[in-house]
Amino acid sequence: MGSAKLKIGGVWSGILEVELEEWTIPMLREEIAKKSGLETINLICAGKLLKDGDGTEKLSQLGFKNNAKILASKVSIDQGKSVKDESLAEEERCTRLSRLKAAATSLSKRHADGSLPVEDFNLELENQSGQKVQLGTETDQRAIMMGLMLHTNAKVLMRKKNYKEALEVLTMGEEAFSLCNQKLIEMVDNVPILQIDMVWCYLMLRDISWLSVAGVRLAKAREGLERSHGKEASRLRLLQKGRYPEIALHLRLELLEGVVAYHSGQIEKSRKSLTSAQAKFLQLQIPDEALSLLLSMGYKERDAKRALRMNNQVVESAVDFLVEEKEKKARQREDDIRRRKEIKDQKGYGTTPLGKAVDLERLNELVSIGFEKELAAEALRRNENDTQKALDDLTNPEANASIQIHIESRKKKRLRQAENAVIEEIVSMGFPREAVAAAVRTFGTKQAALDHLLTSAATEDQNANDTLHNNQGEDGNANNPITDQQSENGSGANTGSSSARGPSHNKVEERDVEMEDSITGELLRGDAYSDYDIEVTEEGEAINEYLALVTIGDNVENRPSS
Repeated sequence: MGSAKLKIGGVWSGILEVELEEWTIPMLREEIAKKSGLETINLICAGKLLKDGDGTEKLSQLGFKNNAKILASKVSIDQGKSVKDESLAEEERCTRLSRLKAAATSLSKRHADGSLPVEDFNLELENQSGQKVQLGTETDQRAIMMGLMLHTNAKVLMRKKNYKEALEVLTMGEEAFSLCNQKLIEMVDNVPILQIDMVWCYLMLRDISWLSVAGVRLAKAREGLERSHGKEASRLRLLQKGRYPEIALHLRLELLEGVVAYHSGQIEKSRKSLTSAQAKFLQLQIPDEALSLLLSMGYKERDAKRALRMNNQVVESAVDFLVEEKEKKARQREDDIRRRKEIKDQKGYGTTPLGKAVDLERLNELVSIGFEKELAAEALRRNENDTQKALDDLTNPEANASIQIHIESRKKKRLRQAENAVIEEIVSMGFPREAVAAAVRTFGTKQAALDHLLTSAATEDQNANDTLHNNQGEDGNANNPITDQQSENGSGANTGSSSARGPSHNKVEERDVEMEDSITGELLRGDAYSDYDIEVTEEGEAINEYLALVTIGDNVENRPSS
């Protein structure tokens, strides 16, 4: 094609001779920018903004011909800022997603592998009745926990209309679930619900490029729901005492199936799915009288609507549901208080040689047959939670005596460490260490020791000083308090195998507390109905939109030919 003349207008006007087989968009942009005296410019040709691409395509390949007209315009400051802001936002988003995945990984590992909790709660799996369950191996537990955390976080993003980021988090959640034994996954409905949420994000993003994938996901979701809920939700109905929590979920599923069918040209199938979804939408509409009645009983509007939706608008059943939920929350609060106390005690027992926490269920078993709790805990700790080995130690007089000596030694060391912390704090105020140590050991508490030190006269006679020194305790450690760096397994600990030593202290894991709190906060606020509690306003609008499109399609098909 050879050389050509391009007509340039805008920030620089003139004829530019170029070699179409050699020049690229970046070369063209650079040349016009040089002639216009500007650093950056936009180029527009045939109504399209010219982009650099990978910088290798020649003008001839892009369809440029002789006498082509190009408009050159100055890049505005706002546009430059917009590009920069977009780049920064993308970088921030990637960082946030990386932090989210890392935090979910850390949390799931910590709460599934038996490690000592660093929080005052435990993340535990529940079934559709809200009962705690153990599913599969530690790997399975971790995979399911991580998948649930990511799915929950994605739901928060969906509520904020941030569907693009939600879709990425859902993809990570799907990946996490895939690491679990598939036989276990088939027992629960979490993955089918996640699949439906992914396709909902496709719809909200108006991205039909996902059409083929969406159809596959929805087919898997329907199959998974039937497998976990039973035919026509019979198993779920039994678990939920005849309630209908799944209607909104199936409404969304049928709507999405109708949308996919419409864009695939299956108009009749689309109409059938959309009509069924519309019927469910109408079924979920709250009667004013029923809502007013529940509000008059003192229930909050959101709770009342949820109860009516879950119970097919039957007021009596909705009231029963609300009463049950209130009782369940009260029990949950009591369980949380009990669990926080258990975790506090658990931390006091220390960790096993392999870094695991003492298993509280096994501990309770030993306590139930008559063993003292702290004694049983230490036996389990040093035996890696092996109940039989712990029993052997507890019933062996020599081993039992050794455990008791160790427990007493540990108690004394902890008391000395606490005492030493008080001493260090008071010494930091400027008091002499020897006088502080004597006062703390004599008067017991920080405040009493401080009062004594502040009121003691410098001219106090030697007898008073002798009295203080005589009350320092038999171990004579007043002038040599244990330092914070000294291990609990110091001079008083058994020197046998590692399993007989004091509580293990693992290297402290670096945590992203902010992100972990964000994840767990939403999880702890949820309940067994959270996945089914869908506000269906947007679904209703989408149903009407696509039913209208289906009707238009019918009219076009049935229009008589001229």
